[in-house]
Amino acid sequence: MLHLTLAPMEGVLDHLMRDLLTRSGQYDLCVTEFIRVIDQLLPERVFYKLCPELKNGSKTPSGTPVRVQLLGQHPSWMAENANAAIELGSDGIDINFGCPSKLVNGSNGGAALLKTPEVMYQVVKSVREAVPKDKIVSAKMRLGWDSAEHCLELADAIYQAGANEMAVHGRTKADGYKAGTVKWQQIANIVKHVNIPVTANGDIIDRDSALKCQQITGTHKLMLGRGALNLPNLGEVIRNTSEPMNWTQTVALMLRYSELEMEGDKGLYYPNRIKQWFSYLKSQYPQANELFREIRIYKKAPEIVQRLEAAFEALEN
Repeated sequence: MLHLTLAPMEGVLDHLMRDLLTRSGQYDLCVTEFIRVIDQLLPERVFYKLCPELKNGSKTPSGTPVRVQLLGQHPSWMAENANAAIELGSDGIDINFGCPSKLVNGSNGGAALLKTPEVMYQVVKSVREAVPKDKIVSAKMRLGWDSAEHCLELADAIYQAGANEMAVHGRTKADGYKAGTVKWQQIANIVKHVNIPVTANGDIIDRDSALKCQQITGTHKLMLGRGALNLPNLGEVIRNTSEPMNWTQTVALMLRYSELEMEGDKGLYYPNRIKQWFSYLKSQYPQANELFREIRIYKKAPEIVQRLEAAFEALEN
């Protein structure tokens, strides 16, 4: 039985998108965008902003569990903030060792810690000791900084520190998201090396790639990121062999997302986020290119929504 996790994607997979993509009930878990931990205990409002599901039992409106993800390099502060997130109701804690952002890496966060497995170990160990034993502590990593040569050592640092689970993106930081660079076999090596569940991530874009990834890696736990944005019902396609959502249904979904954004932050971030979503949809739907060319000039939410409504009406008629 496949276990599907909706990946954390900074600036894209916010709580509204998590709500939208989990309504079919095909995801078993969501992980939030990372909460950056530097040198203080963060106020509650920061946790609620990135994970408003905390006020709903740490579940999306449709009932999918949501786990708070933390990013930082100071073990004691990571531990304090992990404990705070648990007290607010998070469904476990996830630690980010995979973000390839230059800004994040420049301040020694995310994938930058792949260069110092001993720090990874101390961060995970401190968080594990701070969090009640019945709560899951997981970590997400890449295969390495510029080489996958030491991926087993990195995985071992997470495992030996006491993590219950880990997710592995089958690329190095240097690979970024380049096509053809994912190394599922390296994930398979990690699956055999550690005695905890491993979730495979990277280039799972349809049912065939999901099954191939499962076969090569030897894990039934898969994490969907860009693929879930390319094809909004990817979870159903993989799990139930459903037909891919057609373009008319996708435009209708974008309109629903628009409504949620207007209700949530009054459309403050909506123009950038809907345009970013189009950048993913274009790989699955050729029709998205033309519509994106029309909306990309708009800077205000009402203009974009009006054009989406017109496009949907034309498709319906």
